[in-house]
Amino acid sequence: MTGETRAAAFFFSIDRLCNRAAYERARGRRATVTRTAVSIFLVLFAGLTANVFAEEPDADLIVTGGVIHTLDAASPRVEAVAVSQGRIVYAGDRGGAERYRGEKTRVLDATGLTTLPGLVDAHAHLAGLGTFLAVLDLNGAASPDAIRERVLARIAGAGAGEWILGRGWDQNDWGVKEFPTWRDLGGTESHPVCLRRVDGHAAWLNRRALEICRITKQTGDPEGGRILRDQEGNPTGVLVDNAIELVAGEIPEISFDERVRRLKTAVAECLRFGLTGVHDAGVGEKDLEVLRYLENRGELGLRVYAMIDADEPVFARGQLRRGPVVDEDHFLDVRALKLLADGALGSRGAALIDPYTDEPSNRGLIVVSRDELLRWTTSALENGFQVCTHAIGDAGNRLTLDVYEEALSKSGATDSRLRVEHAQVLAPDDIARFARSGVIASVQPTHATSDMAWAPDRLGPERIEGAYAWRKLLNTGCRIACGSDFPVEAVNPLWGIYAAVTRKDHQGSPEGGWRAGECLSIDEAVRGFTVDAAFASFMENSKGTIKPGMLADFTLLDKDVFEISPGEILSTRVVYTIVGGTVSYAAPTGAGGNK
Repeated sequence: MTGETRAAAFFFSIDRLCNRAAYERARGRRATVTRTAVSIFLVLFAGLTANVFAEEPDADLIVTGGVIHTLDAASPRVEAVAVSQGRIVYAGDRGGAERYRGEKTRVLDATGLTTLPGLVDAHAHLAGLGTFLAVLDLNGAASPDAIRERVLARIAGAGAGEWILGRGWDQNDWGVKEFPTWRDLGGTESHPVCLRRVDGHAAWLNRRALEICRITKQTGDPEGGRILRDQEGNPTGVLVDNAIELVAGEIPEISFDERVRRLKTAVAECLRFGLTGVHDAGVGEKDLEVLRYLENRGELGLRVYAMIDADEPVFARGQLRRGPVVDEDHFLDVRALKLLADGALGSRGAALIDPYTDEPSNRGLIVVSRDELLRWTTSALENGFQVCTHAIGDAGNRLTLDVYEEALSKSGATDSRLRVEHAQVLAPDDIARFARSGVIASVQPTHATSDMAWAPDRLGPERIEGAYAWRKLLNTGCRIACGSDFPVEAVNPLWGIYAAVTRKDHQGSPEGGWRAGECLSIDEAVRGFTVDAAFASFMENSKGTIKPGMLADFTLLDKDVFEISPGEILSTRVVYTIVGGTVSYAAPTGAGGNK
């Protein structure tokens, strides 16, 4: 960086800080500048005053060798990247990078590896992942009996009366594809048991838990929720969507220290699979407390784009009044609101315009009224917040699009980048509305491959044409960001890329891919986890591509996903995850990456 460039950067930073203060004052709030912004200001000031005409600074890190895909149209591939103070200062040939090498520069030889811009999961649940890794894992259990055996094993080591919690069951994977009942957990009554379905939208209780929660024949269904019942009207033990709240108050809260431990475990899992950032879809007050605690201590280790959870209305309204909080380093941005329109398809809670094909008496659940969605959306826009609404069924998506269009008209907001989280089942007339209204579709490719065995039964042959319809959305000009929805699906973003380009399971079925016309290209899939994820969080000037000025986040793989066959993506391993120029994960020597 020349002296002139250093001076320009200094004055550019001053301008940005002044603009931030003016923005705050214009909204009637006290002007605030983040801790990180002040630090950058002081670093640049010190650098300028120490030697205005200094030559290129010594890099903290140089990545050289192998294949480096920048995803920058101006320079798609480079030979080396140099990093200083957490940002890219050079991307080009090896000779150019050498000018940045100093005595303390770390040089990472990436020969044989492929470097991508840091992968980002555009829809995930960090606290949920931390909890999932701490409770009973029910994934892969082939029957209620198999789950009962896992519960009994956990009870054997549990304290007296301790709640047994688990997650991951899916009745669609069982021989008899029916919801379980409390009777299937017979013999576990010494402890209350609450087992969340894989999607988190249903809970299965044993008899002891039903008694503690006082859920009886006389208990009414809460608004936006359903208590499944037998022919006599007695609770079966399964609660759907808002009915799960009947249990929440009875399960003991975990300590702050335990929340911190779980979040650190979740972050480590993300880094192991090559993620440098996540969009955290539904952050409550206690979750944000932990995130801020770790960020303030410099221990977060992952860039988090937090969506404030409107299910905690007092907290959410307070955050809206406070206004967006955006750090220059983007380790913790709070500028989005998470809303919920309907339930999930697997538990038949997704709201459909016409009844479920495999349950004609059911159209699913709208969990929040239209008026409430409109109030939240309008308030968020007026306070400078993005809105991200969970909508899975065609009725849920239509409701969300209707509300967005009205709110945009009322607020006059520009560049709002409203998002629909999942956008899973769309009526044909609604597909083009995304692009017309500038709405981003935040999709999770592995949902399609997880659901393809049973989704046609839920939706029927005509309605399935608008399900997981990524190509139809792209053809209208809609922007698509990609994620996993972990812990609903696996953390590994490479599995998401594989699902996006093949629409096959890990055994390669079905041949040719499920409704293969909706596949993404490899370029589109990778961009969904990089460039488009950055755009969906207003970070396109900081993340998503490898070029000077961008944050130094990289994911290094042992194979080039742009060159290998789609089937080889599944065996591709993460070798390094770099966040802000720091190697945050390195595969054990000889391990070849993550497993």
